[in-house]
Amino acid sequence: MVDRQGLGPVLTVPNLISFTRLLGVPLFLYLLLATDATGWAIGVLVVGGLSDWVDGFAARRLKQVSRLGELLDPLADRLYILATLFALTYKDVVPWWFTIALLAREAVMVLCLVVLRILGHGPPPVHYVGKTATAILLMGFPMMLLAKYSEAARAWAEPSGWALLWWGIVLYWVAAVFYFIQAGIHVRAGRVEAADAP
Repeated sequence: MVDRQGLGPVLTVPNLISFTRLLGVPLFLYLLLATDATGWAIGVLVVGGLSDWVDGFAARRLKQVSRLGELLDPLADRLYILATLFALTYKDVVPWWFTIALLAREAVMVLCLVVLRILGHGPPPVHYVGKTATAILLMGFPMMLLAKYSEAARAWAEPSGWALLWWGIVLYWVAAVFYFIQAGIHVRAGRVEAADAP
C-alpha cells in the first residue's frame, strides 16, 4: 500500500515494527504504574529498546525504507524516552535533575524544528550519534528499574545503569549539537539556492 502524500509504502515490515513499538509505550506505563507487574514492564522496555535497532535493520535489509518509516522511528524513540523518563522519575528510580537535563535537550530540539518549519524546511536527517544515544538510554532505563526492584541485582545493575545513562545523556546532547550544525547547513543551502534562482 502506497501513501498519497509522499510518505512512501505504509504496510511494510519496518513500519509494522515501529507501530508495535508505539503500542508498547502505553503498555509499559500501564504495567509499571497501574499494576505490580514490574518484571513485565522491564521486559516491554527491553523489547522496545531492541526493536529500535530491528526496524532500521529490516528497512535496509528488505529495501523498505520509506518517508513514513523515517518519521515513525524517531517518534517511537522519543515517546519511549519521555514515557520511561516520566514513569521512572515518578517511581523515584531516576532523580529529577536527570529528567530536567533530558527534557531540556528535547525542548532545544523542538525549538530547532519549529524554527526550521517557519523557514520552510523539514527536520534534519536522523544522525547515528542520536540513534546510539537513544539505544544506550533505552538499555540504561531497564537496568535502573531492575536495580530499584531487585535486591539481588542491585549491586551490578545500578552502577551499570548509571554508566549507560551518563554515556547516553552526553551523546544525546552531542547529537543535538550535530543536528544544529546540520540545520544551519540546510538553511544556508536553501538561502543560496533562493539567491541563485532567476
